Amino acid sequence: LRDYMRKSGFTDCVLGISGGIDSALAACIAARAVGPERVHGLLMPSRYSSQHRVDDALALARQLGIDYSTIPIDSVHQAYEGLPVVGNDLLSHPGGLADQNLQARIRGAIVMTRSNRHHWIALATGNKSELAVGYCTLYGDMAGGFAVLSDLYKRDVYAVSRYINELAGKEV
Repeated sequence: LRDYMRKSGFTDCVLGISGGIDSALAACIAARAVGPERVHGLLMPSRYSSQHRVDDALALARQLGIDYSTIPIDSVHQAYEGLPVVGNDLLSHPGGLADQNLQARIRGAIVMTRSNRHHWIALATGNKSELAVGYCTLYGDMAGGFAVLSDLYKRDVYAVSRYINELAGKEV
């Protein structure tokens, strides 16, 4: 990641932090690769975000010492629901696949907006298992100029995370 960013002319990176293991590991790798002061995390809670996940994302950002912003996305989601036809599709099956993928795409658009505005590279947080079985959202969690975990299966994400915690002697 450090080498790619340097060769591509990026000094900073931005990624969504959800409170999940994938974004946590991606943020940790980024902080170690380029320094926490060059990592910008975006916590984008929605109607589907549990308080536990929000708390985990905040704890991660503080633990790593990275810059972070909280950007609630429910108002954007509601704007989509207000659109003719699209809103009907969403409201006819709330919480369904279209609704969940929209949430990921809203987040991806916000990450890319911050990336474009500040010339930061956007980091995708999907792992190899998700990519292999299609459990990721095009223009959502796949959005980014570098996929930090693209060579790690989900089991490896957990293994590397445990290893990092063992080295640190605490839960990072």
